[in-house]
Formats: sequence, C-alpha cells, structure tokens
Amino acid sequence: MTTFAGFGEHAVDFYDGLTADNSKPYWEDHVETYRSDVRGPMEALLAELAPEFAPGFGEAKVFRPYRDVRFSRDKTPYKTHCGGVIEQGRGGGAYYVELSPAGLRVGGGCFHLQSDQLARFRHAVDTDIHGASLETVLAALRRTGWTITGEMLKTKPRGYPDDHPRLELLRRRSLYAVRTWEPDDTLHERACLDRVRKAWRQLRPFNEWARDHVGVSEKPRR
Repeated sequence: MTTFAGFGEHAVDFYDGLTADNSKPYWEDHVETYRSDVRGPMEALLAELAPEFAPGFGEAKVFRPYRDVRFSRDKTPYKTHCGGVIEQGRGGGAYYVELSPAGLRVGGGCFHLQSDQLARFRHAVDTDIHGASLETVLAALRRTGWTITGEMLKTKPRGYPDDHPRLELLRRRSLYAVRTWEPDDTLHERACLDRVRKAWRQLRPFNEWARDHVGVSEKPRR
C-alpha cells in the first residue's frame, strides 16, 4: 500500500486549469498530473483511513472523473473536483472527502434520500428518542465548526402537526454536514491525513445514526 504523503503540488493548479478549459485536449495533456497529484494520493488517503472507518460501515472508492451529461444542460465532460467516499450506499451515511480549487472539503450524513429512506428518516426524527439524539449530534457538529445543510421542503410534510418540536428536520429531503479548508500547505503534507481523520471522527455519531435509522435504499438507483 502506498503511504499518503499529501496531494501533489500541482493538484489545485490542475483543477484551476480544468475549470478554465474543460475539454478533452486539456484533459489528455494533463492526465498524468491528475493521476500522480490527485487520484493516486486520494486512493492512498482512503486506503489508510479505511481500516478505521470502513469496517461495519461500507467500502472505500474514488469517484470517476467523468460527468454524466445525459440529462444535464451542462455538457462539460469532466468533474472539476475529485471525491472519495466510504459508504454502503447513497443516503445511509457517508465519510466523504473532496479536493477542488476551493481546497479540501469533508462531509457526511444523508447526501441523497430515496423515498424509502426518507420515510425511515422521518419516522426516526418523529420519535422522541431518535429524533432528540439526532438534534444532539447536529448541535455538537455545529459547535465544532461544521455547516449543516441539505435540501428542504418549503412546507411541512403531510401527517405532522404544525407545532412538531423537530419540524425543521422533518422538512429535510437530505441532511448532511460539511466543512472546507482553503488550499494551504497542509493539503500537500501528510498532516492532511490527520485533518481528514479528525473530521471523520467528529462525523461518526451522525453517520452511525444515518446507518442505523435510514440505511441503504431498497429501490434501484436512478
């Protein structure tokens, strides 16, 4: 296993260039930089973190660099970031890390909920025990610098009273925590591993709540 020593010195520059020129010629001219400075380090980072975070939770993978443009108005072919994740399936908790021109981003929780997952999420939030425990977990993340975000309904879902104590959570269609560090020297050092590990440890209670109460969708992914 390759030891993670930080992302390459040209990693951010590579994505700056790709943002300006999202074309096949640019990609082909710089693909070796992507492999050596971006994807290789991302694979090494996940490989070192997997023994702690993957058991009983999910598998580690680096997302493909190509965009799915079939149903998108934006036909640019390449993603302008590199993401990696440990998860069982989308929505049931995730340990996510991303490199982009904005720097290093980490996140976790329920990034996308299909209808069966959303039903389980709302059922758990509705209960005093599990709903209150989620509120406690999210409050702790906010105190340590995390942003709690996600898609939200404009009105309350059917079947819940207007004065429900967790109405804001019930309105969520997705719910996740994110944190970003702007590009700095740490990005290119082994200390970047410690930064991600510490962040993921903070996410563990949220991800375990999502795993236990939301889980993987039984529906085919769209």
